[in-house]
Amino acid sequence: MTQTTTQAESRTEATAAASGANATERFQRDKKVASQVSQERVSTLATELITAAHDVIRRHGVTYDEYNALKAWLIRVGQDGEWPLFLDVWLEHVLEEVVNSDREGTKGSIEGPYYVPDAPELGSDATLPSREDEKGTPLLFQGQVRDLQGNGIPAAKVEIWHADDDGYYSQFAPGIPEWNLRGTVTTDEQGGFRIHTIQPAPYQIPTDGACGALIAAAGWHAWRPAHLHLKVSAPGFQLITTQLYFSGGEYVGDDIAQAVKPELVLEPRDGQVTYDFVLDPA
Repeated sequence: MTQTTTQAESRTEATAAASGANATERFQRDKKVASQVSQERVSTLATELITAAHDVIRRHGVTYDEYNALKAWLIRVGQDGEWPLFLDVWLEHVLEEVVNSDREGTKGSIEGPYYVPDAPELGSDATLPSREDEKGTPLLFQGQVRDLQGNGIPAAKVEIWHADDDGYYSQFAPGIPEWNLRGTVTTDEQGGFRIHTIQPAPYQIPTDGACGALIAAAGWHAWRPAHLHLKVSAPGFQLITTQLYFSGGEYVGDDIAQAVKPELVLEPRDGQVTYDFVLDPA
């Protein structure tokens, strides 16, 4: 498809199966998974996880019909390629809290399944790539990257990516240019940055696959609030992965991924918002 493909066409052609398959392929391609984990650690974690499942079965008197429904659903998660989606929506927020519990700087949040490394480098005053007919409210997102002492960090990297106004991410839905609404911004000598983009909309996680089947069966909603994804890094500092949300937005108080933190809620004024990142030393 050409870059003039409309967002309406993207919306009608996107499917959970396609998004799930793309997320799984990306994870396998881009993530460096530790190949060596001690047997003791594997035994401890696997045993406790299995024991927790045993406890659920006993406490709730699980039937064979329910057990077989679970088996069928687990098989479908794999067939739909939705393990990255399931894990990132329902488990990652707890992992992130544990991993970042000792940080003094900016609060972290989940990465989610739609990160792509090596986005185009755009300088310190940047406009994210977008379509000529890109829908959405223009947004100027600006701020400074600092250390714990308040000093600006020059040449820090601010990787940013977010959904479009229909809730779709480039490289995970058809008809969207490769790097649409993705970029890598490098801070100036004072650690400052300015990013011109659009304010994303709330969106549903894919509901036509296995995760959607779970949501429907449990009577949950499938919505995430509007958010910006960010990874901020600099030599000598710990990388922080986070998400920023918008005050008053739908689902900020009821995020299906439970990833919203009060410190990460923005207050836009006249199409602009300022947010500073504070990095912990490595």
